[in-house]
Amino acid sequence: MNLLTALHNGLLRWGRGVLAAWVAWWQVLLIGAEIVVLALSPSSYDDPEERHGLMLHLYRATVPLLSWFLVLSALASLVLIRIVVATALSYGLSQYALEVLVRTLILELIPLYAALFVAVRYTMPESQRLRRLLSDEFKRGVKRPSQQLLRQDMLPRALAGVFSVLLLAALSCVLALVLTYLNVYGFSPWALSDYNRSVGSVFSPAVSLIFVLKTVFFSLAVAFVPMAASAKADASGGYSRRSDISEFARLLSVILVLEVISLVGNYY
Repeated sequence: MNLLTALHNGLLRWGRGVLAAWVAWWQVLLIGAEIVVLALSPSSYDDPEERHGLMLHLYRATVPLLSWFLVLSALASLVLIRIVVATALSYGLSQYALEVLVRTLILELIPLYAALFVAVRYTMPESQRLRRLLSDEFKRGVKRPSQQLLRQDMLPRALAGVFSVLLLAALSCVLALVLTYLNVYGFSPWALSDYNRSVGSVFSPAVSLIFVLKTVFFSLAVAFVPMAASAKADASGGYSRRSDISEFARLLSVILVLEVISLVGNYY
């Protein structure tokens, strides 16, 4: 009897956990869809105060992050470029070094660490800040309409996160391509045509489409997952602080699923 009771309780806890996870993911999809609709609606940008708030968040999501991200991206790119070039030369496979660099650095690594960098430095701190704001309003007995919360607080932060990921990824790709050329060919301009031909052979229409879609979906995940979690009330109706580790694990799981899907599309 005790065994059946323990099994029943274990299945009950498992079912509640599955149901809670389903509700949480459904809220992410619902809030993400609402933010997308608001972002595509011209009426969302009619209010001068809301436009000013959007521009402020765009600035906060890009300018303070730009210098450090480009420095770290350049260092990481240089290390990877030297490793790949030296390894290819030692095995007599230098003709494949450029393609390997483009596929690993440009197609796979840069969108991934651009998304994680923006998540750690902007969207997750902003989601915690938004949750503290909701907690203060709950303690004061203030209940704002959901549409006002979406337009004034969630939409600017989400759009800023998307823009930041796309901008940092684009700038980092350009920087990596320049560093790759300088490391492989030096400062000679005579290899530009061969370099463009080699890089262009990697970016087929299918590969380019998958690369763009992956970067866009990375930016959407970085923007929507933390924002949706910050707006979810507790069982008591309040907004207590959530664990950064658990929220980052949730976001990382989404990014890894998108990465696996892109790898399947590129190489299978």
